[in-house]
Amino acid sequence: MFDLPKTLISRRTLFGWLQAALATVVSPAALASVPIAGETAAGDDYYAKLGVEKIINAAGTYTYLTAAVMPEPVRRAVAQAALRPVVLKELQDAAGKYIAQRLRCESALITSGASAALTLATAACIAAANDAKPEQIPQEVWSTPGASGGMKNEVIVQRSHRYEYDHAMQLCGARIVEVVTLEDYKQAFSPHTVMTNFYNNNADIGEIGREAWLEVARRHDVPCHIDAAADVPPISNLWKYTGMGFDLVCFSGGKGIRGPQNAGLLLGKKKLIDLAADNDSPNSDAVGRGMKVAKEQIVGMVAAVDWILEQNDEADMAEYMRRCETISAMVKEIPTMQIEVYVPEIANHVPHLILRYDPKVVGITPLEVKERLHQGRPQIELNPATGYMGRLGTHSDANTIVVGTWMMLPGEAEIVGRAIRTALLHPQDKPKAVRKQDERKG
Repeated sequence: MFDLPKTLISRRTLFGWLQAALATVVSPAALASVPIAGETAAGDDYYAKLGVEKIINAAGTYTYLTAAVMPEPVRRAVAQAALRPVVLKELQDAAGKYIAQRLRCESALITSGASAALTLATAACIAAANDAKPEQIPQEVWSTPGASGGMKNEVIVQRSHRYEYDHAMQLCGARIVEVVTLEDYKQAFSPHTVMTNFYNNNADIGEIGREAWLEVARRHDVPCHIDAAADVPPISNLWKYTGMGFDLVCFSGGKGIRGPQNAGLLLGKKKLIDLAADNDSPNSDAVGRGMKVAKEQIVGMVAAVDWILEQNDEADMAEYMRRCETISAMVKEIPTMQIEVYVPEIANHVPHLILRYDPKVVGITPLEVKERLHQGRPQIELNPATGYMGRLGTHSDANTIVVGTWMMLPGEAEIVGRAIRTALLHPQDKPKAVRKQDERKG
């Protein structure tokens, strides 16, 4: 057993998680992590046929690692949906109504991921502000942005909340207006403002919190979108933000919800969700035409919502902690090793195992360990914060290995623990060069 800093996880919380794990013969997390269909079902293994290595995901729900493995009920639903055709629009509407009822919001739309949800949210807000048709977005927005009699297109964002996914809004012709202070925010609204965007992953970085951000937008009668793509668990976040009053909320479908990776959710006010749907596929003359969601993914997301609502946060957390302990027991005797568990407060709110040591003493750096595991067989992918300062705030630096345990399959914690231990005990076998990988969060 290793010591956990009280500021990260209380002993009472840890005890509750471990009790939950012992109370179940097979935890919900373990049930979710059964091997993928290609390893258990009859038929060709196309990964093998294509020469693509299967990996052990010790990183997390990152797009570049194909995010989560769908649980069995979701896989069955996807396979069943593939057997017969339906009218796509009827399926979209029925699925949206069903999910809205289950997630306690006015309306819902299944999208081709959280980024697509942000694009469609922006299109909806531009359409609402301008009484615009789908075929006008973005062409007429680009041609007459902010001009007298032209299209309103301004989206207000905190400077600390600017990110790669600004592109998702700019696809609609949106112009980003940056603010820093609350006073900046109050002064930023203009006749051309159509939406505000709050990036929940950076909620504790900007000067303006969720409540104040929402209150000012309401005062100006401007729709407020919150990007909560990676904010499950806890499960209750699926209705928390719409309950707070956010007009639009996006979630990734293929992360904590465990649906298809190429699916997501846009939840919120019916008027805006209807406009988002108008700007979506299968409408051919719309910014969302290329963001098609197939019948299999729509049904898969419905099944994933049903599945996630049957899960238990405490039981899942207990299983992730068990995996942390399994790996920790294998490396705790490494010289200079310090072990902690860090649970981010908002996005990816799951235990991350932090292994901190002195590379000069051990003889191999965390980045070299990461590359060695990447090159090994089975191929193991560690969290991209490994070996980097600040990727997990103060909990990652050049001397840390970061292990995400929640996407592992049964038995993989033991494999990961042995691989890390071997790499640290035999530094002479380290790779000659550290591969420069794309560390972008997906």
